[in-house]
Parts: sequence; structure tokens; C-alpha cells
Amino acid sequence: MEEEILATLKILIIGESGVGKSSLLLRFTDGTFDSEIGSTIGVDFKVKTMKSDGNNVKLAIWDTAGQERFRTLTPSYYRGAQGVILVYDVTRRETFGKLDNWLNELETFSTKHGIVKMLVGNKIDKKNREIDRNEGLRFARKHSMLFIEASAKTCDGVECAFEEVVEKILQTPGLWEAEGQNKALKLTDATSSQGGGCSTYCSLL
Repeated sequence: MEEEILATLKILIIGESGVGKSSLLLRFTDGTFDSEIGSTIGVDFKVKTMKSDGNNVKLAIWDTAGQERFRTLTPSYYRGAQGVILVYDVTRRETFGKLDNWLNELETFSTKHGIVKMLVGNKIDKKNREIDRNEGLRFARKHSMLFIEASAKTCDGVECAFEEVVEKILQTPGLWEAEGQNKALKLTDATSSQGGGCSTYCSLL
């Protein structure tokens, strides 16, 4: 018998072209990594069901193109989204420098009050780092975002990034609605173990 779904959540992955948005999505949804993956054309879309504190939640994850020529499609991406993962490449400072632009776009087009924001510094497996962890953490704190560093290649931090966004959404009244009138959010001890050692990686701000 198929387990009931508490809610379907819309999550966006945004950021400059080449920061690894599609690789993070593939690692999370399919458990795979492709070093030859090309740039997303327009938008990619994947669905994944996961458990969060004992609740079954369906995620509709939108992987958006970072190139300027696709910006005209932007408003439809943001409509109804409850969570957003903003990605930069720790080895390319220019991608970090564009984060304010992406946050301004999010502020302009988001239709949900209190949307959950996660900042992800990707590609920490690489040697030529240009942005250290503390710089990313300071930016996240300044903008009231969750923060994690990750590597789609090695899998570090990937599960945690999505898990924390989902957990925060479910804890935010008004951001989501249960599917079915008799369903209610199950609450568990917040200090209980979160798979993947999330508390080790994530800074909850």
C-alpha cells in the first residue's frame, strides 16, 4: 500500500551558470554524478519523495538555467515556491559576487511570504577555493539564510541541504498545505538524529 503524502513542496535551485545546480539535483534525486553534464536549457524538473520527521513529503524541484538569455522565463519559476537553494561555486568568486542579484530577483518574483532560503557553496572537493566557509556563512547570516557547503561529486552536504530546507518549510505556518483534510504534521524530538549528520554541516540561522 502506497504511503500517504503529507504535502507537495516546490523547491527552486538558482544561481549562476556552471555552479553545479544540475549536479546537485542529480546527486539528490538519482544518486549520480556526471562531470560532463551540460548547462540547463530553460528549466529542468524532477520529483522526489522523502521523509521529514516521519512525514512523507513530495518535492517538485526546479533546476533553473543561470544564463541571462533565459531570464524572461523567470516569473513562472518562482510562482508558488516554498523553498529556494541558492548555489555558488567556491572556486569562482564571480559566482559569489552575483548572489545579491539572485536574491533581488527572488524578492521581486516570489509569491510566498517567508520562503525558506538555503545558501550552498558547491564544489568543495576542488583545490582552488576562492571563497572560504566563513565568508559564505557571513553572507547567509546577513540575509537570514540557511547555509551549507557541499560537493555534488563526493555527495558531502547534498542530502542535508534539501533535508534542512524541507524541515524548515514544514515548521513555517502558512508556507504549505496538507494534502487531504485529515492529515496533520507529525512532530518528533527536534534533537533526534537527522540522517547524514546534518547538524554537523548546517548552520541554522
